Amino acid sequence: MSDSERSPLLAAAGKSKAPTPPSDGSLESTPLLSGSDTTPRYDGEQDDIADADANADVASITSHASHASSTKSTKAKSIRWPSVIAVIVLSLITLSIIVVAFFAPAVVEEYAKQAAVIEPTNLSLESITADGVRARIQLKFRLDGQRVQNEHVRRVGVATGWLVRNLGSQETKINVYLPEHDDVLLGSASVPPLVGSIVEGQTTEVDFVAELIPGNAESVRIIANLWLGGKLDALQLLGKADVQLKAGIIPLGTHSIAEVFTFEAKELPQVPEYNITKLNFEEEPFPGHDGKAIAAEVSVQAFNKYPLSVNVPELGFEVLIPGCDANDPFILVASAVTSTVAVRPQSDVVVDAHGLVKEIPKLLTRLCPNSDSSPLDNFFKKYLGGEPATVFVRGQEQPSTDTPEWLTDILSSITVPVPFPGKSFDNLIRNFSLSDVDFTLPDPFAEPGDPDADLKVSGTIQVFAALPSEMNFTLNVSHVRADADVFYRTKKLGELNLEQWQKANSTQYAAAKDREAMLHIQSFIKDAPLNVTDGNVLTDVMQALLFGGEEVILGISALVEVRVQTILGQLELKGVPAEGKIPVKPFSKDLIGSVVPKVGNIDIISTTADSITLEATVNVTNPSPYSAHIPWLSIHVLSNGTTVGEAIAKNLDVKTGNNTNLVVSAIWNPSMGGKHGVKQGRDLLSQYISGFNTTVTLRTHRGSMPSQPLLGEALSRLNVTVAAPHDDDGDDDDDDDDDEQPHFIRDATFHVFSSTATFTLVSPLQHNTLYIDRVNATALYNHTEPIGRIEYDLPFAAPPGSSLTPKLPVEWSLDSVGYERLRQALGGKLKLDAHAVVDVRLGEWTEELWYIGKGIGASVRI
Repeated sequence: MSDSERSPLLAAAGKSKAPTPPSDGSLESTPLLSGSDTTPRYDGEQDDIADADANADVASITSHASHASSTKSTKAKSIRWPSVIAVIVLSLITLSIIVVAFFAPAVVEEYAKQAAVIEPTNLSLESITADGVRARIQLKFRLDGQRVQNEHVRRVGVATGWLVRNLGSQETKINVYLPEHDDVLLGSASVPPLVGSIVEGQTTEVDFVAELIPGNAESVRIIANLWLGGKLDALQLLGKADVQLKAGIIPLGTHSIAEVFTFEAKELPQVPEYNITKLNFEEEPFPGHDGKAIAAEVSVQAFNKYPLSVNVPELGFEVLIPGCDANDPFILVASAVTSTVAVRPQSDVVVDAHGLVKEIPKLLTRLCPNSDSSPLDNFFKKYLGGEPATVFVRGQEQPSTDTPEWLTDILSSITVPVPFPGKSFDNLIRNFSLSDVDFTLPDPFAEPGDPDADLKVSGTIQVFAALPSEMNFTLNVSHVRADADVFYRTKKLGELNLEQWQKANSTQYAAAKDREAMLHIQSFIKDAPLNVTDGNVLTDVMQALLFGGEEVILGISALVEVRVQTILGQLELKGVPAEGKIPVKPFSKDLIGSVVPKVGNIDIISTTADSITLEATVNVTNPSPYSAHIPWLSIHVLSNGTTVGEAIAKNLDVKTGNNTNLVVSAIWNPSMGGKHGVKQGRDLLSQYISGFNTTVTLRTHRGSMPSQPLLGEALSRLNVTVAAPHDDDGDDDDDDDDDEQPHFIRDATFHVFSSTATFTLVSPLQHNTLYIDRVNATALYNHTEPIGRIEYDLPFAAPPGSSLTPKLPVEWSLDSVGYERLRQALGGKLKLDAHAVVDVRLGEWTEELWYIGKGIGASVRI
């Protein structure tokens, strides 16, 4: 506070009119302050002893003066000099006061402004009246000449204080205006008579009760809103008063005072820091209604560092939440009543409030223009994120009848922002898991960015969330959706997107001695898109599943939206953070061996000179715990690292366990691997029809799922090698000694006399005829001894199933051991081997194959 603000009464001393001399015998009948060391009373009562002494002194002086005058007129020689001297001294003092007050007012005023020191010691509101408040003000006042920089001003001021000693005022009414706001009346104060010592260095303790009456409520609102909004850089006040001053018994007249005070922002009181020590929500019967409301019990604690003492009665308030825009009106959500609050200097202040939320306003949940969020969403986004969420509090316009009208007008015109401490939900999700997982491969014809272009996941979400201790009302989660990032060993695998609401149910568990309050949420998700963003991470996951032999744990970090049903209606909570795990069970250690397909029906769809397109039914066992839907998938078929064909699956549902009659298509086209591919394809078919244990490698590629080339490329790092399927019809000769069983030639019959041979062929085709255009073969005994040679270049058919070839001419090796053994077996059977080169034809496709058959059962006939 500036010096001028500390000494309004003293500063007025230099502005007085000519004082009216006191009449004979006039006394100060109601002194409020004296120069004594004790603190006087200011309630209007008189100290009898002090008044008696003062009257005696004045009476003595008056008596001596009168007597001296009388004696001078009669007996000049008997002058009473002490009386004369006293009168002269009193006259000089009076003259000095008049001279100082009327001839040097500017100097005295400047001294008063700079030297005044006021130290407030206590401010207490004794009572609230119908018009204002009764406030008891206690302070210490003194003049410190060392604060005055001008030596001339300091000397005059000190001399004036020594001469005047005490300065008093009568009851005064002070009006305070806002000059920057059209001089609107801020308030007024009625101050009782006061007396203070103006002798330098002497301290006067002042204790009085003033009537404080607020002015226009609009003026209070203007200042309060500027201050609360941080826009009040300085506060300028204009104080006006008509003050009646006196120095001792000498009246100094009535002085009109008008002083402007400027307070910088740093000098104004600040909103104290506070702590919410209690916050509890629970269901409560709604008076006058059949339903219930949600009640809130709040306790706030703050420290009062100011010398202020007041008992605040019960007050009613409204709790509001901001609208969509800063210019939108606030939305009323609850009403609250505070208990009586005792405010004491340098002490903690505790405010207890009871609020009631009766319903959820429609404006609170309505989406904002050009946004997908409502005012409630915006509030919870900050609150659940651990950030302060601002609520606004203002007084009720129609509180209880005990609240004075002036106080209602002020409180209802001021809206106070209250930062509501956020409650981070980061640690409230105790368990988040996805079980019963199924996968669906991407739709190859979906456009990039379309959810159908992503890998899809289905399963059951299980969430166990700890309920905050302050939430003691019923919650029922009806729907959930989320955006989640999926990680493997801290590396991001992809993004799981649940844009559509998924039905959910929840079970609420009350807190117990050994358990906190919990909410169990369960929801089944169907075809949630999983966008793989890092193919390398996916490869790591697949390798761990195939070869790790242990459960693979995927991490998930999600922002969840939930629809919650409460007694007030349905709420949508957005942006609830959740972190958890997705346990993925490993595949069987014998996965590769377990998934060997059993080829059933094969149908040739089309042929070209280089390729065969076929369709087959396959029986396969899925040993993994996961099922999958395959809308379209292309897989390259490789032999010794060279592409020889392509397998395509369309709209397949692969469940766990046995899967029968799965229809797949394939293209045999070794030219896909270039010249080396053609040779590799020929060798592969030759080995296959010879009954060798042949294998092929299945590998994805960038075109496996056109909408997800990254996924296909990632999976291509995993080569799955499977054995080529064999025809198991149960007709194989049980007496075969060799592990490599005949596959294409079932048996043979040699006719010695006609030098011919016939063969029983088993075609792997069920609906198409295979043609053999040329045969160049040699029959061997004991693997090395030739028996005879067949060369035949007339085409013959190998229809579906078993068929008998025409009689093929045989050129015997007459001088060989093999032929001799053949003759010895005449009428019986003989185990033979065969080496052959044949030209085969299927539609437009032709190929030259070699054949090596071992352990062929041959019958020998005449």
